[in-house]
Amino acid sequence: MKYLSSAVMAAALMMAGAAQAADTQAPAKAGAGVKPLALRKVMQGLDADMQAIAGGIAREDWPMIAKLAPRIAEHPQPPAAEQKRVLSFLGKDAEKFEHYDEQTHHAAEELHEAATRADGKGVIAAYATIQTLCLGCHQSFRKPIVTHFYGQR
Repeated sequence: MKYLSSAVMAAALMMAGAAQAADTQAPAKAGAGVKPLALRKVMQGLDADMQAIAGGIAREDWPMIAKLAPRIAEHPQPPAAEQKRVLSFLGKDAEKFEHYDEQTHHAAEELHEAATRADGKGVIAAYATIQTLCLGCHQSFRKPIVTHFYGQR
């Protein structure tokens, strides 16, 4: 039974990563001829790391997860001018956007600590927190950002 619940959890995590990957493709199709924001590349890198971590959870590869977690916590930032454009566009919601980033940083640090201890349940809990933060941020900001910067309606 223990293995069955681990397998079910791993499958759920993999599907969550796959769904997130599919979602990152939507902006790529938007606004043909519009130069993509560097933010897109940051999101694609985070997506790849999150998918790799989901695979690591399924294999209980704690060292690999411990190696990847800091990449999420300290992910690259878009250039300052782009950050200013995005935050300016978000206006009063910029603080909420930055809060998601800060909370993701903290959850990724927790993920790293749990993976370093080979604490599978702690890894899964931290991973779930990150995914929940990603979902909240995407549901709040993806569509307005894509519409504004890529002209996608």
